[in-house]
Amino acid sequence: MEDVKYYSQEGLDALKHELNQLESVERPKISQAIADARDKGDLSENAEYDAAKEAQGMLELKIANLKNLISKARVLDESKIDVSKVLIYSIVKIKNLKNNMVMTYTIVPESEADLKGGKISVSSPIAKALIGNSKGDVVSVQAPAGVMDFEILEVSR
Repeated sequence: MEDVKYYSQEGLDALKHELNQLESVERPKISQAIADARDKGDLSENAEYDAAKEAQGMLELKIANLKNLISKARVLDESKIDVSKVLIYSIVKIKNLKNNMVMTYTIVPESEADLKGGKISVSSPIAKALIGNSKGDVVSVQAPAGVMDFEILEVSR
């Protein structure tokens, strides 16, 4: 089975920008570093050349991985997200039933997670507990400090 990953358009654009940066800026820099090191003579004892070749290998691996990721990426149409239950890209307002603290999170793919920005990874314990549930449901999350219960107050897009 192909490992399809879902992204927002913004997330996919960020991946494409990173790939473009690596190919158009970083790749030429490393090629120049290899050429400069080669010009210094004996390659058998040239640590600068070895380091540049190793950096080139790592860069090419990163480029190949990004191209693979982009080829399997699919953009989720956020306007078609069902708001009757919690899904990826849902915005969920929850209340901690122990301390009555209310929090709002957007559930996103791992690559777009940003806790400070209120975006939690779909693979996080809280998101896993919320997925598939609806407004009014109470879910339990196993946390290091014990089990926490949350009531889903609102699901939106």
